[in-house]
Amino acid sequence: MGEDVDAQEFSRADRTRYREKVHRCLDVFERMLTEQRFHTDDPMTGLEVELNLVDDQGDPALKNAEALAAIADPAFQTELGQFNIEINVPPAWLRDSGLTTFESHLRRSLNDAEERSSEVGAHQVMIGILPTLAPGHLRPSHMSANPRYRLLSEQILNARGEDIRIDVTGPERLITTAESILPEAACTSTQFHVQTSPEQFAAYWNASQAISSVQLAIGANSPYCLGKELWRETRIPLFEQAADTRSEELKAQGVRPRVWFGERWITSVFDLFEENVRYFPALLPITSDEDPVAVLEQGGAPTLAELRLHNGTIYRWNRPVYDISHGTPHLRVENRVLPAGPTVADLVANAAFYFGLVRNLAESDRPLWSQMSFQAAEENFETAAEDGIDATIYWPGLGEVKATELVLRRLLPMAHAGLDSWGVGADESDRLLGIIEQRCLLGVNGASWFVDRMHGRTGGDRFDALRETLLEYCERMHSNEPVHTWD
Repeated sequence: MGEDVDAQEFSRADRTRYREKVHRCLDVFERMLTEQRFHTDDPMTGLEVELNLVDDQGDPALKNAEALAAIADPAFQTELGQFNIEINVPPAWLRDSGLTTFESHLRRSLNDAEERSSEVGAHQVMIGILPTLAPGHLRPSHMSANPRYRLLSEQILNARGEDIRIDVTGPERLITTAESILPEAACTSTQFHVQTSPEQFAAYWNASQAISSVQLAIGANSPYCLGKELWRETRIPLFEQAADTRSEELKAQGVRPRVWFGERWITSVFDLFEENVRYFPALLPITSDEDPVAVLEQGGAPTLAELRLHNGTIYRWNRPVYDISHGTPHLRVENRVLPAGPTVADLVANAAFYFGLVRNLAESDRPLWSQMSFQAAEENFETAAEDGIDATIYWPGLGEVKATELVLRRLLPMAHAGLDSWGVGADESDRLLGIIEQRCLLGVNGASWFVDRMHGRTGGDRFDALRETLLEYCERMHSNEPVHTWD
């Protein structure tokens, strides 16, 4: 949902016209794949980070417009809630110390932005779900001013025909309803981008799906929502429910959700775009004036605006991306699995683990996904989101295994090999993957640290304890010392 759109209403004719245009875009996309119209040399990587804003007491600061005006950096953008912003980090080649470049750029940008935004009473926090959010913060009036968010919320609620119901059970249970999609704003993520050729896309996407459970287990950082202790990565069920266009009856009929793990391994990037068009009605039927066939036949790169907008309203945890850079189209896998934080060092270590492991698996002679069912990968994903660093998952050749043991015994060497294939230096990969190793050896990630700290604060008001723990978290976040070193 990266495109700005104007506030408007849609007619039946708009939807008919849009469907025809999306199918035309899909036909052109298929032709581009056949004619090899994509940039495939020297792939780059990238990342985006969504941030929360809090005041001096640790409560949500509904000031993203003021914060962005103070920051005055186009790399920072609005997000759905007035307590959210996002930073887009410039893409980099990993062989050119790209991971260190990501880390230094992100630290510099966030430090500068924090200094500026604090002047308007808004401090940045990298955490999957802001634990001090209360139901009153999720009113529709607290949505960001950009018309695209309100329009998207209206379309999702219209498709449902009723308010959104949130029901998540962990150590405690949360049941609530919402009259907008603003609970989605509670979910702040880190997104990794890996560029790939059309021929390799399926392997990179399948590999990303297969390892998403391990990413969640070791990177969980969202244990509290609206005052309740829930899943270790509560972002997963919360986002799935907050953006669900289905009524209970449609769920019972097996209609697919828009926040989706998927249902099968793929053989081509076309599979994903075709599924999106076939299974999901348009939420924002906005058509452009471009004739993609004419642009292609004139030797240009069509924007495929309708296909891209539609793709942006289907929230796969690993999303296919079609984009154009310097006049040449390319493809990326957007890995959307992980929460933000706890520190920049932890975040970039997560990136090193993902980029290294996904490359090693995608270029393996015997694909991992040929050895496990897609259903097993999906069950692993849910288990890891629920149990975090204590998760036990299924892995081919090992059976049921603790995620931390799997990482230490098998996956870290593969990630090292994958980073070496990218051209990452040994010192850089050792430093960053060493953070993952220590996290697994000590059994500590953001979620487990926060829960342990909260369990040590007993007898008082729950939200007072959440504020105190969050302020403690923020102090350590600014140190950039990895979470496994926090006392």
